[in-house]
Amino acid sequence: QVQLVESGGGLVQAGGSLRLSCAGRGRTFSNLAMGWFRQAPGKEREFVARISGSGRFTSYAESVKGRFTISRDDAKNTVYLQMNSLKPEDTAVYYCAADSNYATIPLNIAIDYWGKGTLVTVSS
Repeated sequence: QVQLVESGGGLVQAGGSLRLSCAGRGRTFSNLAMGWFRQAPGKEREFVARISGSGRFTSYAESVKGRFTISRDDAKNTVYLQMNSLKPEDTAVYYCAADSNYATIPLNIAIDYWGKGTLVTVSS
């Protein structure tokens, strides 16, 4: 069974940092693009960051650019999201995604694999 399992969420004060992890199980994800999305209460799921299968290319939502960093370790079948300078508006459930098409990840169309999410709460 193919799974993406997120971890690393929790409660942090504004200005703090967290690192989310997403471990792939059941297949290798080294040839897939990976992404992070988030969904705040009452809002739609939104794109946060993506990384290409090679790891050479990344992109970010404007709201997190300069504060969040996505990376991957294919030896561990894991992708990370380092989140710094966190703000209360970053509070959301964060989801990991994997897809064969790096270009379309931000569009959130027919994503191949989703994790179940991990909650990040940023207090003011």
